[in-house]
Amino acid sequence: MSRDSKLHISEEDKTVTQTDTPKTRVCPECGSTRLMHDSEVSEIVCMDCGVVVQQKFADRGPEWRAFDDEQRSKRTRVGAPLTYTIHDKGLSTTIDWHDRDVYGKSLSPGQKAQVYRLRKWQRRIRVSDATERNLAFALSELAKISNNLNLPKNILETASVIYRKAVKERLIRGRSIQGVTSAALYLACRQCGLPRTLDEISQVSTVSKKEIGRSYRFLIRELDYSIPPLKPSQYITKFSNQLTMQGKVEEIAHKIIGAVKELKLTSGRGPTGIAAAASYVASVLTGERKTQREIAEIAQVTEVTIRNRYKELVERLTFQISL
Repeated sequence: MSRDSKLHISEEDKTVTQTDTPKTRVCPECGSTRLMHDSEVSEIVCMDCGVVVQQKFADRGPEWRAFDDEQRSKRTRVGAPLTYTIHDKGLSTTIDWHDRDVYGKSLSPGQKAQVYRLRKWQRRIRVSDATERNLAFALSELAKISNNLNLPKNILETASVIYRKAVKERLIRGRSIQGVTSAALYLACRQCGLPRTLDEISQVSTVSKKEIGRSYRFLIRELDYSIPPLKPSQYITKFSNQLTMQGKVEEIAHKIIGAVKELKLTSGRGPTGIAAAASYVASVLTGERKTQREIAEIAQVTEVTIRNRYKELVERLTFQISL
C-alpha cells in the first residue's frame, strides 16, 4: 500500500502496542516501531506514516467479551475459577459417589471396591494436616454466617483472605475459630463499606458480641489494618429497605445527612443514631411516617437516642416543603 493511504484513528479508542509478536515489528516504509493494533477493523497501522502494515489477521482471543472480573470468571471455559472460600482454593477434584463408568454402566464389584478406596484416600488427602483442617472448618463457618446474613460474595472472599492471613501469622492459637471467623467477617464488612453491626453478626454466630469485638480489635492490631469509620449515609439505604419506605424518603434522608455533615453535627455521635433520626425526619416530611419505636428496632438504638438526634436536627436545620 502506498504512503498516501493514511488512516485517521483517534488515539482515545485504540491501544498503542510496541510488540505484536515476540519480535518487535517495524514499519516497512519509515522503519518506525510505533505500531497501532486496531482490533475493530483487524489492521496494524504505523502511527508515524500511516501505512497499513498488516490487515485481516486472525483474532486468537476468545469469542466472548467481559467488562469485569465477575463476567470473566463466569464466561471462561477453562475450569472453575480460584476462590479463597474453599481451603484448597477449589483446585482439588472429587470422585462421584455414583458407581458408574463414563457410559453410565454400573461398575463390577472389584471396580466398586477400587473406586471406594480411591474416594476414601481422595477425601483424606484433601485435608492432610492441621492447617488444612482448620481452614476447612473455619471457611465453612464463614460461609454459614455469610448465608444467614445474606452477604454478597465479595464480602465472603475478603473475609476468607483475612482469615488466611491470620492463620499464616499464627494468630489463631489460643482463640476460638468461631470468634476469629466472625471478627474476620465483620472486618470484611467494614473494609468494603457494608453496614453490618456486631449485634447482627453475634445473633447468627455462636459467640457473644464481646468476644467478636475483642477478636476484631486483635486482628486490626496484629494485621495492621486501617479501617475508615462508618458514615451515617451508609445506613440510610439499609434502614429504608428494612422499613419498606419509598425512594423519595431515602433521597431526602441523604440530603439531610449531607446538611448535617456541613454543620459538623456528626462528630462525637454514633452513625446509626444520626441515620435513624434522618430517616425519621424524612418519613415525617414525606407523609410516610414511621414511629420512633419502629426505626429504633431496625437501627438497634434506643428511642431516646433517636429523639435527641431528632431535636438537634430540627433546631439546626430549616426544612422547606413545596406542595
